Amino acid sequence: MLAYNDITVRKFIVFEDEPYEVLESHVFRKQQRKPVNATKLKNLITGKVKEHSFHVSDKAEEAELVKRDVKYLYENRGEFWFCEVKDPSQRFKLSADQIGPASRFLRPNGLVSIQMFGEVMLGVSLPIKMELKVKEAPPGIKGDSSRGGMKQIVLETGAVINAPLFVNENDTVVVNTETGDYVERKSA
Repeated sequence: MLAYNDITVRKFIVFEDEPYEVLESHVFRKQQRKPVNATKLKNLITGKVKEHSFHVSDKAEEAELVKRDVKYLYENRGEFWFCEVKDPSQRFKLSADQIGPASRFLRPNGLVSIQMFGEVMLGVSLPIKMELKVKEAPPGIKGDSSRGGMKQIVLETGAVINAPLFVNENDTVVVNTETGDYVERKSA
C-alpha cells in the first residue's frame, strides 16, 4: 500500500478497482489544513485522464503490471496483430487506441513487451531508444538553415520525424520512442 505522499509520477496504482498511471503529483498544504497530494491519473484501460486529491489518511494499492514479450506481426485496418514468441499459432490483436503513439515505431517481426493487468492487455511498451532505417530523406541543401538545419525523414516503419540535414537514405538512426525525436545517426 502506498501512502498519500508515495503516489508520485510514473507510479501505477489501483484506484476505483482499475489500474491508473500517475501523470502528475503535487503535495501541498493550504493554510492551516493538513497536506494534500493533488494528482492527475490516467486510466490504463480506457485512457481517460482524471484529477484526484489524496488526503493524509488515504492509501492506494500499487498495481501489479506484468510485462510479456510478444512478436509484432502486422497492421490491418487499425488492428495490430501479435503472436507469442515461442508459439506463432497463438495470435491476438490490439486496437490502435490500446497501442497509442507507439504504433509509429512498430517494426514487423519485431519483439515488443505487452503490459498486462491480470488478464487485461493494457498496451505495448517499446524500448526507449530504437534503431530504425531511413526509407526516404530529401537531400540537404547547403546553406538551407531556415528550418534550423532540420528536415523531415521517413523511417522504415512509415513514421515521419525531423532529423539533421546530414541524414541520408539507408542510414540507420536512433529514435526516442517516447518523444518521437531523432537522437543520433549510427555509423555504418
